[in-house]
Order: sequence, then C-alpha cells, then structure tokens
Amino acid sequence: MELSQFNDLGTAQAAEVVRVWAAIPGWTDAVVAGRPYSTVDALAAFAAGAARRWTRDDLDAALARHPRIGEQPAGSGDEAAASRAEQAAMSTAAEEVARAIAEGNAAYEERFGRVFLIRAAGRSPEEILAELRRRLAADDESEASEALDQLAQIALLRLRSTVTDAAHERSTP
Repeated sequence: MELSQFNDLGTAQAAEVVRVWAAIPGWTDAVVAGRPYSTVDALAAFAAGAARRWTRDDLDAALARHPRIGEQPAGSGDEAAASRAEQAAMSTAAEEVARAIAEGNAAYEERFGRVFLIRAAGRSPEEILAELRRRLAADDESEASEALDQLAQIALLRLRSTVTDAAHERSTP
C-alpha cells in the first residue's frame, strides 16, 4: 500500500497492519499514533527508534505469534503469509539440515524458554543452522538482546514490504 493510504487508515485498521510487522501493543500504538509520516524512511526511522525500547516482555509477547523456524506458519492471515515468505528458503533445506534445525529449536526452547527467532529472509538454511548453533552458546541476557534485534529486523523488513512511497511506485518500471 502507498504511504498515503497507510496514513489515512483508521486507527484500528492501521494497528492491524502494524501488528503484522511486530505484535507488540505499545509499539503498535506508538507507530500508529506517529502518523502521518512524510516518507517510508521516516516511518521506518520512527519504528526503529521505538523498537530500541523493546523489553523482554515485548519479546515474549511477539514470539507468542511467531512460528518455529522451519515449520509452516499456521493460519491464512497476513502475518502467516509474511512468515511463509520469509522462511521460503527452508523449503529447499536438505533433510539433515532441517532435522538439525528442528533439534536446535528444541534445545533453544529448553535453554531459553522461547522459540528461536532469526531474520530468515536472505539466509540459507545452512546459515540459519549456523546462527542457531552459535546463539545456543550465548548467555541469557546476550541472547535476549540478539532476539530483540532480530525481531526489529523482521519488523522493518515487513514494514518496507507493506508500505511504499508513491514516488517510488511511479518510478518503478
């Protein structure tokens, strides 16, 4: 959708859009209340700034809606569709890599008490597995910080895939 359309949405409709980016109520409210934005870059900068204030409680709230890496997201809504697109590379994972990721997911959940979160877009299954193994060795505080960073990356990618500047759309062939 064009930025002007996002700016013109009712509060509830805009909140539905933003919740797909990251299901964190306070952040959603702040991004919606910050409208109108002059450019997508301004929207992204505001969203990124607000994301820097996320807490572990926010992480837990958002992860309640995130599928495990390598598992098909349930549902037919925009959030499930976004997750499927972001994890598209997992469909080409070799069986042993997919199995190792599933085992790593279980170990991660046992260790940290939440699903493993990574910006899967642009990463191969092997890269995801390497990151999962690396992050399993992290201490709890460092890993929570990294998971929050990954969540912010996902939210900003989703934002930019949802909202475009009108000028950009007109100049795109």
